[in-house]
Amino acid sequence: MPRKRLPQKGELVVATVKKVFDYGAYVTLDEYDNMEAYLPWSEVASRWVRNIRSVLRENQKIVCKVIRVNKKRGTVDLSLKKVTESERRRKMLMFKRFKKGENLLKLVAEQLGIPYTKLLDMVESKAVRHYGDILGMFEEAALRGEEALTSIGIPEDIAKVITEVAKTHIKIKPAKLVGMATLQSLAPDGVDRIRRVLMSAYDFMKGDEVRVRVYTVGSPRYIVEVTAYDYKTAGKTLEAIGQKILEEAKEEGLNVAQFEQVKQR
Repeated sequence: MPRKRLPQKGELVVATVKKVFDYGAYVTLDEYDNMEAYLPWSEVASRWVRNIRSVLRENQKIVCKVIRVNKKRGTVDLSLKKVTESERRRKMLMFKRFKKGENLLKLVAEQLGIPYTKLLDMVESKAVRHYGDILGMFEEAALRGEEALTSIGIPEDIAKVITEVAKTHIKIKPAKLVGMATLQSLAPDGVDRIRRVLMSAYDFMKGDEVRVRVYTVGSPRYIVEVTAYDYKTAGKTLEAIGQKILEEAKEEGLNVAQFEQVKQR
């Protein structure tokens, strides 16, 4: 989840409700330094509600979709009713990974004696590009050691501390399988179509029992990693994800859609 100054239209965001009024609510965006956003009353629920407070309460965590972004004013409008249950569940699972990765990186920054934001700038893009997210970087470090980090350009002194923190706080599952999706679309909104297809993989996450990571190795190839407590579960999950990706790709009208299991790196 790379940091951006403003979210993009159509993006799913985790928000905390701060103030509820008859005409809408003001929330803060957890992944964007708690910047304020607005949720209109008309976007709260698909059904008519007599009282907005029957749906929203202060300090409630919700998943919303960005419907408007005014870059000049720096304002963001959201919709709650446009988020499906599967999107909400998927986003919250990813958000929990984001928060755990963030907390672990803060421990590393503290041990190194450098500001967290500086450390984040140094490792975030590499972690997301090669391992899907910050937590994925820690998981790889716990599994493969410092080499998993230095091989992607992270300095040795930082890699050493990240690995130490990873091995202390990350429990590695014994079964890990990898699949590769090849997806391509010539449509004007092809990037969004591919993103929706790939996001369907996260529907198969089951807390700590089954974990899923998706990241690119260069368009049009995308890696899907499944980790579980045994290879049977991991294998069935990866197979199900592959079938789901192909089904979603057909519905989205992608020009190229292939999925295969590959050997671990």
